Amino acid sequence: MKKKVLATLLTATLAVASLSGCGSNGGNTTADSAPAPAATEESAPAAAEESAPADDTSAADTSAAADASDPVANLIAATTDTVTLRVWASEEDQALTTQLIDNFKSTYSDVTFDITLGSESESTAKDTVLTDVEAAADVYAFADDQINELVQAGALQEVAATYTYDVKSANSAGAVEAASVGGKLYAYPMTADNGYFMFYDASVFSESDVQSLEKMLEVAEAAGKKVAMDISNGWYIYSFFQGAGYELTLNDDGSNTCTWNASGATDVAQTIMNLCETNTLVNMNDEQMATAIAEGTVAAAVNGTWRAETAADAWGDNYAATKLPTFNVAGKDCQMSSYSGYKLVGVNPYSANIGWAMLLAEYLTNEESQTARFEARGLGPANINAASSSAVQANPAIAALAEQAAYATPQRVGGNFWAPAETLGQVLVDGNVGSDLQSVLDTAVEGITAPIE
Repeated sequence: MKKKVLATLLTATLAVASLSGCGSNGGNTTADSAPAPAATEESAPAAAEESAPADDTSAADTSAAADASDPVANLIAATTDTVTLRVWASEEDQALTTQLIDNFKSTYSDVTFDITLGSESESTAKDTVLTDVEAAADVYAFADDQINELVQAGALQEVAATYTYDVKSANSAGAVEAASVGGKLYAYPMTADNGYFMFYDASVFSESDVQSLEKMLEVAEAAGKKVAMDISNGWYIYSFFQGAGYELTLNDDGSNTCTWNASGATDVAQTIMNLCETNTLVNMNDEQMATAIAEGTVAAAVNGTWRAETAADAWGDNYAATKLPTFNVAGKDCQMSSYSGYKLVGVNPYSANIGWAMLLAEYLTNEESQTARFEARGLGPANINAASSSAVQANPAIAALAEQAAYATPQRVGGNFWAPAETLGQVLVDGNVGSDLQSVLDTAVEGITAPIE
């Protein structure tokens, strides 16, 4: 019964469109150009039957008013009561989100809203939501690596409807992939800047130098400088193995599949050891790296946007950033890979005002809102138009992330990966492998792929 009620709601009152059949001009598609609605029982939210949305009206009334060319007008026409919504955003995003919510209410001034904003970090959103999905916020932001568990728990409404623009075509392919599970879109991309790349001091390295890690180490040694990377961290050591073609994937049960011990993988491990033996590539965590950059001992580092200010302050006009370099494995140059990271906005399928929650999520992540987030907080947009603006492209860190995106994959990995990968990284940094490098990799992969208990 509950699916039937909500399927009727989405079809009759929302007049929403199928994402798969909708083209877009990068987020500027108007409601007038939206395709015909295609909501089904399968795409309806799995909410409780008794929590029918406040904007629901009789099927007869909404059928008469339905106009497939203007789904927003249909939603407004079907709304008779105050629309109550709760939103969760990070502490750092409170001021901007408050302004965006005010703008949203002004945009739809014919409707009475009661929207409250709470504080919840994107990094902890999953844990808080899964404590009680029905009691969680209607709209909430979260990090993309949490999406699988949220979907499995029924905590995300599928984005099977669109109001003002096509989410899939408005955002980068990587962001859409990160917001999807099983080929279905479950969230709205908000940022695309939680990855890593290469910072460097342009007074030490040329643009040509930073294309090759071996060349960088040669130049750095001559200048009495270091290149830093947190190699004993699974998030970063992934870049070597993935770059050389060795896979790490997440299984449906939360375990991992890993080929880091397959034929030829010892060449990758040996390359890492050789690079570390130069003592010019140094293993440093984030805090150590920040100190070394400020002190002037490190002239290049693999890190993320959160260290942009540190590097800019230390190197001034010589501050530069680019994609990760190549590294040589058994005579072959391989492009270093990376994890890409995105922040997403999800809609709770138990929302009493599911249509308005979806429209608000669209609004908080549209081109204009992503541009505002970049201007206010320096966060990289996932929206294609916003990311291609001259202001965004002029930001070295964001531009470097965009360049690295071609070699990056969303972080999809089970919890058993981190400790064995950290141990492997530390062993290779220390060069403590004895005579059997294959055994070292086999041990690491055994831990990474251990069954979930």
